[in-house]
Amino acid sequence: MPDEAPVLETNILDCSASMTGGGTFTLSNYLNRNVVLYFYPKDGTPGCTTEGLNFRDLYSEFRAANTEVFGISRDSLRSHETFKAKLGMPFELISDPDEALCSLFSVMKSRSMYGKQVRGIERSTFIIDGTGKLVKEWRGLKVPGHVDDVLAYVRTLS
Repeated sequence: MPDEAPVLETNILDCSASMTGGGTFTLSNYLNRNVVLYFYPKDGTPGCTTEGLNFRDLYSEFRAANTEVFGISRDSLRSHETFKAKLGMPFELISDPDEALCSLFSVMKSRSMYGKQVRGIERSTFIIDGTGKLVKEWRGLKVPGHVDDVLAYVRTLS
């Protein structure tokens, strides 16, 4: 089980956003299941593609562990639909152009890129258990091996 659960200031069950497939993501719709929310910087970039492929390849194992997976970035739904189709992702992508979810989970960070300060999403993953409680987070992570770690953790929740 988790050590000490991270705390958010807002009730995460109330959050909602548009997602691929024409639906609206609302966390309260997934009670009694674990939810993985992985925030990534941009559709189609090398690290984000690798991370998406890793979640895709292990998706059936996440489902077997009573877990839903959702990717989140600031990209448009149109961009998400193209990215999802290109990679054959079996899970939905959430569009957060107004940064509401990014703000809720505090994933927006400034960093230096090519000598300039840019603001973007810090690659992060959050696990919400079946009661709607945030139980685990990874921030500023590296892609290799990460999805395996997430799967190992959600298996401890079953």
